[in-house]
Amino acid sequence: MESKEELKRTLGFFPALATVMGSVIGSGVFFKGASVAQATQTTSLFMFVWIFAGVISICAALTGAEMAAAIPETGGMLRYIERGYGKTAAFLLGWAQVMIYFPAEVAALSIVFGTQVIHLLGLSQDFLVPIALSVAILTALLNFLGSRVGGLIQSIAFVMKLIPIILIIIFGILHQDTAQVSLFPLSVGHHLSFFPALGAGLLATMYAYNGWIYVGNIAGELKNPTKDLPRAISIGIVGVMIIYVLINYIFIKVLPISQLSGNEDAASKVAELLFGGIGGKIITIGILISVYGTINGYTMTAMRQPYTLAKEKLFPFWKLLVKVHKGTPIASGVLELILACTMICIAFFSNDGFNLLTDMLVFIIWLFYTLVFIALFLLRKREPDLLRPYKVPLYPIVPTIAILGGLFIICMTLFNDFALSLTGIGATLLGLPIYFYLKKKYHTPSI
Repeated sequence: MESKEELKRTLGFFPALATVMGSVIGSGVFFKGASVAQATQTTSLFMFVWIFAGVISICAALTGAEMAAAIPETGGMLRYIERGYGKTAAFLLGWAQVMIYFPAEVAALSIVFGTQVIHLLGLSQDFLVPIALSVAILTALLNFLGSRVGGLIQSIAFVMKLIPIILIIIFGILHQDTAQVSLFPLSVGHHLSFFPALGAGLLATMYAYNGWIYVGNIAGELKNPTKDLPRAISIGIVGVMIIYVLINYIFIKVLPISQLSGNEDAASKVAELLFGGIGGKIITIGILISVYGTINGYTMTAMRQPYTLAKEKLFPFWKLLVKVHKGTPIASGVLELILACTMICIAFFSNDGFNLLTDMLVFIIWLFYTLVFIALFLLRKREPDLLRPYKVPLYPIVPTIAILGGLFIICMTLFNDFALSLTGIGATLLGLPIYFYLKKKYHTPSI
Protein backbone atom coordinates (compact mmCIF):
# COMPACT_ATOMS: atom_id res chain seq x y z
CA MET A 1 0.00 0.00 0.00
CA GLU A 2 1.35 3.38 -0.90
CA SER A 3 2.22 5.61 1.99
CA LYS A 4 0.46 8.92 2.46
CA GLU A 5 3.63 10.82 1.47
CA GLU A 6 3.53 9.25 -1.98
CA LEU A 7 0.05 10.58 -2.70
CA LYS A 8 -0.93 14.13 -3.59
CA ARG A 9 -3.67 15.78 -1.55
CA THR A 10 -5.66 17.33 -4.39
CA LEU A 11 -9.25 16.26 -3.68
CA GLY A 12 -11.86 18.40 -1.96
CA PHE A 13 -15.29 17.78 -0.44
CA PHE A 14 -17.30 17.33 -3.66
CA PRO A 15 -15.08 14.55 -5.10
CA ALA A 16 -15.37 12.75 -1.77
CA LEU A 17 -19.17 13.17 -1.79
CA ALA A 18 -19.34 11.97 -5.40
CA THR A 19 -17.23 8.96 -4.46
CA VAL A 20 -19.62 8.02 -1.64
CA MET A 21 -22.79 8.38 -3.71
CA GLY A 22 -21.18 6.98 -6.85
CA SER A 23 -19.89 3.92 -5.00
CA VAL A 24 -23.24 3.18 -3.35
CA ILE A 25 -25.66 3.88 -6.20
CA GLY A 26 -25.29 1.00 -8.64
CA SER A 27 -27.33 -2.01 -9.62
CA GLY A 28 -29.03 -2.45 -6.24
CA VAL A 29 -31.31 0.55 -6.66
CA PHE A 30 -32.76 -0.98 -9.85
CA PHE A 31 -32.74 -4.71 -9.14
CA LYS A 32 -32.99 -5.42 -5.41
CA GLY A 33 -36.58 -4.25 -5.21
CA ALA A 34 -37.66 -7.59 -6.71
CA SER A 35 -35.89 -9.51 -3.92
CA VAL A 36 -37.30 -7.25 -1.19
CA ALA A 37 -40.82 -7.63 -2.62
CA GLN A 38 -40.42 -11.40 -2.72
CA ALA A 39 -39.20 -11.46 0.89
CA THR A 40 -41.92 -9.16 2.30
CA GLN A 41 -44.90 -9.49 -0.10
CA THR A 42 -46.58 -6.35 1.26
CA THR A 43 -46.10 -2.71 0.31
CA SER A 44 -45.92 -1.64 3.96
CA LEU A 45 -43.05 -3.95 4.93
CA PHE A 46 -41.42 -3.34 1.54
CA MET A 47 -41.10 0.40 2.21
CA PHE A 48 -40.29 -0.11 5.89
CA VAL A 49 -37.31 -2.30 4.97
CA TRP A 50 -35.85 0.37 2.68
CA ILE A 51 -36.27 3.04 5.36
CA PHE A 52 -34.99 0.76 8.14
CA ALA A 53 -31.93 -0.18 6.07
CA GLY A 54 -31.34 3.52 5.42
CA VAL A 55 -31.44 4.34 9.15
CA ILE A 56 -28.97 1.53 9.90
CA SER A 57 -26.74 2.75 7.07
CA ILE A 58 -26.86 6.34 8.33
CA CYS A 59 -25.89 5.22 11.85
CA ALA A 60 -23.18 3.02 10.33
CA ALA A 61 -21.94 5.91 8.17
CA LEU A 62 -21.83 8.36 11.09
CA THR A 63 -19.91 5.79 13.13
CA GLY A 64 -17.55 5.07 10.27
CA ALA A 65 -17.06 8.82 9.78
CA GLU A 66 -15.50 9.14 13.26
CA MET A 67 -13.08 6.34 12.44
CA ALA A 68 -12.29 7.95 9.09
CA ALA A 69 -11.58 11.34 10.67
CA ALA A 70 -9.47 9.87 13.49
CA ILE A 71 -7.53 7.55 11.12
CA PRO A 72 -7.41 9.48 7.81
CA GLU A 73 -5.05 7.01 6.14
CA THR A 74 -5.09 5.48 2.68
CA GLY A 75 -6.56 2.00 3.02
CA GLY A 76 -9.62 3.10 4.96
CA MET A 77 -11.42 0.15 6.50
CA LEU A 78 -8.27 -1.96 6.43
CA ARG A 79 -6.56 0.56 8.72
CA TYR A 80 -9.53 0.80 11.10
CA ILE A 81 -9.55 -2.98 11.57
CA GLU A 82 -5.77 -3.05 12.05
CA ARG A 83 -5.91 -0.25 14.62
CA GLY A 84 -8.68 -1.96 16.55
CA TYR A 85 -7.72 -5.63 16.39
CA GLY A 86 -4.24 -5.99 14.97
CA LYS A 87 -2.52 -7.15 11.79
CA THR A 88 -4.07 -10.62 11.61
CA ALA A 89 -7.63 -9.27 11.56
CA ALA A 90 -6.63 -6.71 8.92
CA PHE A 91 -5.20 -9.50 6.76
CA LEU A 92 -8.45 -11.49 7.04
CA LEU A 93 -10.37 -8.46 5.79
CA GLY A 94 -7.98 -8.11 2.85
CA TRP A 95 -8.20 -11.84 2.14
CA ALA A 96 -12.01 -11.82 2.26
CA GLN A 97 -12.11 -8.85 -0.10
CA VAL A 98 -9.77 -10.56 -2.58
CA MET A 99 -11.32 -14.03 -2.50
CA ILE A 100 -15.01 -13.25 -1.93
CA TYR A 101 -16.17 -9.65 -1.80
CA PHE A 102 -14.79 -8.01 -4.95
CA PRO A 103 -15.05 -10.98 -7.34
CA ALA A 104 -18.60 -11.65 -6.07
CA GLU A 105 -19.50 -8.01 -6.74
CA VAL A 106 -18.15 -8.15 -10.29
CA ALA A 107 -19.85 -11.51 -10.91
CA ALA A 108 -23.23 -10.39 -9.56
CA LEU A 109 -23.15 -7.15 -11.54
CA SER A 110 -22.11 -8.96 -14.71
CA ILE A 111 -25.07 -11.33 -14.30
CA VAL A 112 -27.41 -8.33 -13.90
CA PHE A 113 -25.90 -6.75 -17.00
CA GLY A 114 -26.40 -9.95 -18.98
CA THR A 115 -29.99 -10.30 -17.77
CA GLN A 116 -30.85 -6.78 -18.91
CA VAL A 117 -29.18 -7.21 -22.31
CA ILE A 118 -31.23 -10.37 -22.84
CA HIS A 119 -34.42 -8.50 -21.93
CA LEU A 120 -33.52 -5.52 -24.11
CA LEU A 121 -32.71 -7.57 -27.21
CA GLY A 122 -35.19 -10.42 -26.61
CA LEU A 123 -32.47 -13.07 -26.50
CA SER A 124 -32.57 -16.57 -25.04
CA GLN A 125 -31.36 -17.25 -21.49
CA ASP A 126 -28.61 -19.35 -23.08
CA PHE A 127 -26.81 -16.08 -23.79
CA LEU A 128 -26.66 -15.04 -20.11
CA VAL A 129 -23.33 -16.61 -19.18
CA PRO A 130 -21.53 -15.63 -22.42
CA ILE A 131 -22.68 -12.01 -22.04
CA ALA A 132 -21.80 -11.90 -18.32
CA LEU A 133 -18.35 -13.39 -18.92
CA SER A 134 -17.76 -11.07 -21.87
CA VAL A 135 -18.56 -7.89 -19.94
CA ALA A 136 -16.36 -8.96 -16.99
CA ILE A 137 -13.44 -9.78 -19.30
CA LEU A 138 -13.85 -6.65 -21.45
CA THR A 139 -13.95 -4.40 -18.38
CA ALA A 140 -10.80 -5.99 -16.99
CA LEU A 141 -8.98 -5.60 -20.32
CA LEU A 142 -9.91 -1.92 -20.51
CA ASN A 143 -8.61 -1.36 -16.99
CA PHE A 144 -5.37 -3.13 -17.91
CA LEU A 145 -4.75 -0.17 -20.24
CA GLY A 146 -4.27 2.04 -17.18
CA SER A 147 -6.16 3.90 -14.48
CA ARG A 148 -6.84 6.85 -16.81
CA VAL A 149 -9.06 4.70 -19.04
CA GLY A 150 -10.89 3.22 -16.04
CA GLY A 151 -11.33 6.66 -14.53
CA LEU A 152 -12.80 8.07 -17.74
CA ILE A 153 -15.33 5.23 -17.95
CA GLN A 154 -16.22 5.82 -14.31
CA SER A 155 -16.82 9.55 -14.80
CA ILE A 156 -19.13 9.00 -17.78
CA ALA A 157 -21.05 6.23 -16.03
CA PHE A 158 -21.52 8.30 -12.87
CA VAL A 159 -23.37 11.01 -14.80
CA MET A 160 -25.31 8.47 -16.86
CA LYS A 161 -26.53 6.53 -13.82
CA LEU A 162 -28.27 9.62 -12.44
CA ILE A 163 -30.32 10.21 -15.61
CA PRO A 164 -32.61 7.12 -15.43
CA ILE A 165 -33.00 7.56 -11.66
CA ILE A 166 -34.13 11.18 -11.96
CA LEU A 167 -36.43 10.46 -14.91
CA ILE A 168 -38.07 7.45 -13.21
CA ILE A 169 -38.72 9.49 -10.03
CA ILE A 170 -40.17 12.51 -11.89
CA PHE A 171 -42.36 10.54 -14.31
CA GLY A 172 -43.31 8.09 -11.57
CA ILE A 173 -44.65 10.86 -9.35
CA LEU A 174 -46.72 12.17 -12.28
CA HIS A 175 -47.93 8.69 -13.26
CA GLN A 176 -51.72 8.43 -12.95
CA ASP A 177 -52.48 4.69 -13.18
CA THR A 178 -51.16 3.57 -9.83
CA ALA A 179 -51.04 0.23 -8.06
CA GLN A 180 -52.52 -0.03 -4.58
CA VAL A 181 -49.96 1.11 -2.00
CA SER A 182 -50.60 0.71 1.71
CA LEU A 183 -47.95 1.88 4.17
CA PHE A 184 -49.90 1.18 7.36
CA PRO A 185 -50.41 -0.99 9.28
CA LEU A 186 -47.09 -2.79 9.02
CA SER A 187 -47.80 -6.33 7.86
CA VAL A 188 -46.17 -9.32 6.20
CA GLY A 189 -47.30 -11.57 3.34
CA HIS A 190 -49.40 -14.66 3.92
CA HIS A 191 -47.61 -17.73 5.28
CA LEU A 192 -44.57 -15.60 6.21
CA SER A 193 -43.13 -14.85 9.64
CA PHE A 194 -42.37 -11.22 10.38
CA PHE A 195 -38.73 -11.31 11.54
CA PRO A 196 -37.44 -13.82 8.93
CA ALA A 197 -39.17 -11.74 6.23
CA LEU A 198 -37.68 -8.55 7.69
CA GLY A 199 -34.24 -10.17 7.84
CA ALA A 200 -34.37 -11.44 4.25
CA GLY A 201 -35.59 -8.07 3.00
CA LEU A 202 -32.96 -6.22 5.00
CA LEU A 203 -30.18 -8.41 3.63
CA ALA A 204 -31.29 -7.53 0.09
CA THR A 205 -31.48 -3.79 0.76
CA MET A 206 -28.08 -3.67 2.47
CA TYR A 207 -26.50 -4.72 -0.82
CA ALA A 208 -28.01 -1.62 -2.40
CA TYR A 209 -26.69 0.61 0.42
CA ASN A 210 -23.25 -1.01 0.41
CA GLY A 211 -20.04 0.81 -0.57
CA TRP A 212 -20.04 4.05 1.45
CA ILE A 213 -17.06 3.06 3.63
CA TYR A 214 -14.68 2.81 0.66
CA VAL A 215 -14.33 6.58 0.42
CA GLY A 216 -11.79 6.02 3.22
CA ASN A 217 -9.50 4.51 0.59
CA ILE A 218 -8.84 8.00 -0.81
CA ALA A 219 -8.28 9.66 2.57
CA GLY A 220 -4.60 10.15 1.77
CA GLU A 221 -5.54 12.19 -1.30
CA LEU A 222 -8.03 14.59 0.35
CA LYS A 223 -6.95 18.15 1.08
CA ASN A 224 -8.75 18.18 4.42
CA PRO A 225 -9.70 14.57 5.28
CA THR A 226 -10.56 15.21 8.92
CA LYS A 227 -13.27 17.68 7.86
CA ASP A 228 -14.37 16.53 4.41
CA LEU A 229 -14.38 12.74 4.95
CA PRO A 230 -17.05 12.56 7.69
CA ARG A 231 -19.17 15.19 5.92
CA ALA A 232 -19.01 13.30 2.64
CA ILE A 233 -19.93 10.00 4.27
CA SER A 234 -22.82 11.31 6.38
CA ILE A 235 -24.36 13.66 3.79
CA GLY A 236 -23.79 11.16 0.98
CA ILE A 237 -25.59 8.26 2.64
CA VAL A 238 -28.55 10.49 3.61
CA GLY A 239 -28.82 11.53 -0.05
CA VAL A 240 -28.67 7.90 -1.15
CA MET A 241 -31.42 6.95 1.30
CA ILE A 242 -33.73 9.68 -0.04
CA ILE A 243 -33.15 8.49 -3.62
CA TYR A 244 -33.74 4.84 -2.70
CA VAL A 245 -36.95 5.49 -0.79
CA LEU A 246 -38.32 7.61 -3.63
CA ILE A 247 -37.48 5.25 -6.48
CA ASN A 248 -38.74 2.16 -4.66
CA TYR A 249 -41.97 3.98 -3.82
CA ILE A 250 -42.31 4.64 -7.56
CA PHE A 251 -41.74 0.94 -8.25
CA ILE A 252 -44.64 -0.20 -6.06
CA LYS A 253 -46.76 2.76 -7.19
CA VAL A 254 -46.42 1.78 -10.86
CA LEU A 255 -46.18 -2.02 -10.56
CA PRO A 256 -48.28 -4.18 -8.20
CA ILE A 257 -46.05 -5.84 -5.64
CA SER A 258 -47.14 -9.27 -6.88
CA GLN A 259 -45.62 -8.39 -10.28
CA LEU A 260 -42.54 -6.85 -8.71
CA SER A 261 -41.83 -9.88 -6.51
CA GLY A 262 -38.95 -11.92 -7.90
CA ASN A 263 -39.15 -10.13 -11.26
CA GLU A 264 -35.59 -9.63 -12.53
CA ASP A 265 -36.92 -7.39 -15.31
CA ALA A 266 -38.94 -5.18 -12.95
CA ALA A 267 -36.85 -2.04 -13.60
CA SER A 268 -37.30 -2.39 -17.36
CA LYS A 269 -41.02 -3.11 -16.94
CA VAL A 270 -41.51 0.03 -14.84
CA ALA A 271 -39.58 2.04 -17.43
CA GLU A 272 -41.83 0.72 -20.22
CA LEU A 273 -44.98 1.59 -18.27
CA LEU A 274 -43.70 5.12 -17.60
CA PHE A 275 -42.11 5.95 -20.96
CA GLY A 276 -43.66 3.54 -23.44
CA GLY A 277 -41.88 0.87 -25.48
CA ILE A 278 -39.12 3.00 -27.08
CA GLY A 279 -38.68 5.23 -24.04
CA GLY A 280 -38.47 2.19 -21.80
CA LYS A 281 -35.68 0.73 -23.92
CA ILE A 282 -33.77 4.02 -23.78
CA ILE A 283 -34.06 4.05 -19.98
CA THR A 284 -32.96 0.40 -19.90
CA ILE A 285 -29.85 1.39 -21.86
CA GLY A 286 -29.20 4.08 -19.25
CA ILE A 287 -29.55 1.46 -16.52
CA LEU A 288 -27.11 -0.79 -18.39
CA ILE A 289 -24.57 2.05 -18.51
CA SER A 290 -25.07 2.57 -14.77
CA VAL A 291 -24.50 -1.11 -14.05
CA TYR A 292 -21.45 -1.17 -16.31
CA GLY A 293 -20.00 1.82 -14.47
CA THR A 294 -20.37 -0.06 -11.19
CA ILE A 295 -18.69 -3.13 -12.70
CA ASN A 296 -15.85 -0.87 -13.81
CA GLY A 297 -15.51 0.72 -10.37
CA TYR A 298 -15.28 -2.60 -8.57
CA THR A 299 -12.89 -3.95 -11.22
CA MET A 300 -10.57 -0.97 -10.68
CA THR A 301 -10.60 -1.48 -6.92
CA ALA A 302 -10.46 -5.28 -7.00
CA MET A 303 -7.25 -5.55 -8.99
CA ARG A 304 -5.40 -3.46 -6.40
CA GLN A 305 -6.34 -5.66 -3.42
CA PRO A 306 -4.15 -8.72 -4.21
CA TYR A 307 -1.37 -6.29 -5.13
CA THR A 308 -1.63 -4.68 -1.68
CA LEU A 309 -1.24 -8.03 0.10
CA ALA A 310 1.46 -9.15 -2.33
CA LYS A 311 3.58 -6.08 -1.54
CA GLU A 312 3.75 -7.38 2.03
CA LYS A 313 4.54 -10.91 0.79
CA LEU A 314 1.29 -12.09 2.34
CA PHE A 315 -0.38 -13.74 -0.63
CA PRO A 316 0.44 -16.89 -2.62
CA PHE A 317 2.46 -16.16 -5.78
CA TRP A 318 3.21 -12.68 -4.42
CA LYS A 319 6.25 -12.31 -6.68
CA LEU A 320 3.94 -12.44 -9.70
CA LEU A 321 1.07 -10.42 -8.24
CA VAL A 322 3.31 -7.55 -7.18
CA LYS A 323 4.40 -6.83 -10.75
CA VAL A 324 3.05 -3.64 -12.31
CA HIS A 325 2.85 -2.79 -16.02
CA LYS A 326 2.41 0.90 -16.88
CA GLY A 327 1.08 1.59 -13.41
CA THR A 328 -1.45 -1.26 -13.47
CA PRO A 329 -1.19 -4.51 -11.44
CA ILE A 330 -2.27 -6.72 -14.33
CA ALA A 331 -1.45 -10.08 -12.68
CA SER A 332 -3.61 -9.13 -9.70
CA GLY A 333 -6.35 -8.10 -12.09
CA VAL A 334 -6.16 -11.47 -13.87
CA LEU A 335 -6.55 -13.25 -10.51
CA GLU A 336 -9.68 -11.28 -9.64
CA LEU A 337 -11.05 -11.82 -13.14
CA ILE A 338 -10.59 -15.60 -12.88
CA LEU A 339 -12.39 -15.63 -9.50
CA ALA A 340 -15.24 -13.47 -10.86
CA CYS A 341 -15.69 -15.65 -13.97
CA THR A 342 -15.72 -18.77 -11.80
CA MET A 343 -18.44 -17.24 -9.60
CA ILE A 344 -20.49 -16.31 -12.68
CA CYS A 345 -20.47 -19.94 -13.84
CA ILE A 346 -21.27 -21.30 -10.35
CA ALA A 347 -24.12 -18.81 -9.92
CA PHE A 348 -25.62 -19.77 -13.30
CA PHE A 349 -25.99 -23.37 -12.19
CA SER A 350 -27.47 -22.32 -8.84
CA ASN A 351 -30.97 -21.11 -8.18
CA ASP A 352 -31.18 -17.30 -8.05
CA GLY A 353 -27.46 -16.81 -8.70
CA PHE A 354 -27.50 -13.00 -8.44
CA ASN A 355 -29.04 -13.01 -4.97
CA LEU A 356 -26.80 -15.88 -3.88
CA LEU A 357 -23.70 -13.82 -4.66
CA THR A 358 -25.02 -10.58 -3.19
CA ASP A 359 -26.19 -12.25 0.04
CA MET A 360 -22.75 -13.83 0.42
CA LEU A 361 -20.83 -10.59 -0.02
CA VAL A 362 -23.19 -8.58 2.22
CA PHE A 363 -22.84 -11.18 4.98
CA ILE A 364 -19.04 -11.18 4.78
CA ILE A 365 -18.58 -7.41 4.60
CA TRP A 366 -21.03 -6.78 7.45
CA LEU A 367 -19.01 -9.07 9.68
CA PHE A 368 -16.15 -6.61 9.25
CA TYR A 369 -18.37 -3.51 9.30
CA THR A 370 -19.64 -4.58 12.71
CA LEU A 371 -16.05 -5.04 13.91
CA VAL A 372 -15.33 -1.47 12.77
CA PHE A 373 -18.27 -0.15 14.81
CA ILE A 374 -17.15 -2.07 17.90
CA ALA A 375 -13.60 -0.77 17.36
CA LEU A 376 -14.91 2.77 17.89
CA PHE A 377 -15.74 1.87 21.50
CA LEU A 378 -12.41 0.08 21.92
CA LEU A 379 -10.38 3.02 20.64
CA ARG A 380 -12.30 5.56 22.73
CA LYS A 381 -11.29 3.58 25.80
CA ARG A 382 -7.81 2.51 24.66
CA GLU A 383 -6.75 5.77 23.02
CA PRO A 384 -8.67 8.61 24.71
CA ASP A 385 -6.10 11.17 23.54
CA LEU A 386 -6.40 10.22 19.86
CA LEU A 387 -7.29 13.33 17.86
CA ARG A 388 -10.94 13.07 16.84
CA PRO A 389 -11.86 16.10 14.70
CA TYR A 390 -15.31 14.58 14.23
CA LYS A 391 -17.21 12.60 16.84
CA VAL A 392 -20.30 10.56 16.12
CA PRO A 393 -23.41 12.41 17.39
CA LEU A 394 -25.56 10.98 20.18
CA TYR A 395 -22.77 8.68 21.33
CA PRO A 396 -23.18 5.85 22.36
CA ILE A 397 -26.70 5.53 20.86
CA VAL A 398 -25.80 5.89 17.16
CA PRO A 399 -22.87 3.42 17.13
CA THR A 400 -24.92 1.01 19.24
CA ILE A 401 -27.70 1.09 16.62
CA ALA A 402 -25.06 0.41 13.96
CA ILE A 403 -23.73 -2.57 15.92
CA LEU A 404 -27.20 -3.97 16.60
CA GLY A 405 -28.12 -3.54 12.94
CA GLY A 406 -24.98 -5.39 11.92
CA LEU A 407 -25.61 -8.21 14.38
CA PHE A 408 -29.21 -8.50 13.17
CA ILE A 409 -28.05 -8.85 9.55
CA ILE A 410 -25.44 -11.45 10.53
CA CYS A 411 -27.81 -13.47 12.72
CA MET A 412 -30.68 -13.44 10.23
CA THR A 413 -28.34 -14.57 7.44
CA LEU A 414 -27.17 -17.43 9.65
CA PHE A 415 -30.80 -18.30 10.37
CA ASN A 416 -32.11 -17.96 6.79
CA ASP A 417 -29.15 -19.50 4.95
CA PHE A 418 -26.75 -21.30 7.27
CA ALA A 419 -24.92 -23.06 4.43
CA LEU A 420 -24.17 -19.77 2.67
CA SER A 421 -23.00 -18.20 5.93
CA LEU A 422 -20.79 -21.16 6.77
CA THR A 423 -19.26 -21.10 3.29
CA GLY A 424 -18.42 -17.41 3.65
CA ILE A 425 -16.89 -17.81 7.10
CA GLY A 426 -14.94 -20.88 6.01
CA ALA A 427 -13.54 -19.14 2.93
CA THR A 428 -12.48 -16.20 5.09
CA LEU A 429 -10.80 -18.33 7.77
CA LEU A 430 -9.00 -20.29 5.05
CA GLY A 431 -6.68 -17.32 4.84
CA LEU A 432 -5.31 -17.86 8.36
CA PRO A 433 -2.91 -20.77 7.65
CA ILE A 434 -1.68 -18.95 4.54
CA TYR A 435 -1.10 -15.79 6.57
CA PHE A 436 0.86 -17.52 9.31
CA TYR A 437 2.90 -19.56 6.82
CA LEU A 438 3.92 -16.56 4.73
CA LYS A 439 4.52 -14.38 7.77
CA LYS A 440 6.84 -16.97 9.29
CA LYS A 441 8.64 -17.66 5.99
CA TYR A 442 9.41 -14.06 5.07
CA HIS A 443 9.53 -12.48 8.55
CA THR A 444 7.83 -9.35 7.29
CA PRO A 445 5.34 -7.14 9.09
CA SER A 446 1.81 -7.70 7.87
CA ILE A 447 -0.49 -4.96 6.68
